[in-house]
Amino acid sequence: MNMNVPRGVFLTKGVGIHKEELHSFELALRDAAIEKCNLVQVSSILPPGCRIVPRNEGLKVLKPGAITFCVMSRCSSNEPRRLLAASIGCAIPAEKNTYGYISEHHAYGQTERQAGDYAEDLAAAMLASTLGIDFNVDESWDEKKELFKISGKIVGTRNITQSSIVKNQGYTTVLAAAVFIF
Repeated sequence: MNMNVPRGVFLTKGVGIHKEELHSFELALRDAAIEKCNLVQVSSILPPGCRIVPRNEGLKVLKPGAITFCVMSRCSSNEPRRLLAASIGCAIPAEKNTYGYISEHHAYGQTERQAGDYAEDLAAAMLASTLGIDFNVDESWDEKKELFKISGKIVGTRNITQSSIVKNQGYTTVLAAAVFIF
């Protein structure tokens, strides 16, 4: 296995509920279908030329017990009626030889859409700053998308987000991850 630069990445998400917090995390990993891996969290760079592949395609490559690199967002609580969200945002540059960004965001009280939009905003802001694009993170999403079209330097953004409301059954854990494949 060439451990230098991943050739692909897939996005996944999950939720787990259990009386024990650690077990709720394990169940969220199972729901995301990445429980069999030894996950190593890495920072936020989407390597040049790294393809975003469908989850089912990425899962076929994973081997039980393998050291698996990912960017992960996770949020957990046992407070009944608490709204949880975990999100991964991606900003993908137009230039294939330029790196992009992956952001992780977790929040209490945000809907799935709010958390997902925020994670995309974070990734886009980080990418824009490296490309020298003047980017105001306080503008509305539509205005930013127009800026991207004008600059011609950013192809697009996307996110994967998991949200849930804590029940009276113990801990709820939500997670979202960008999992690298080699």
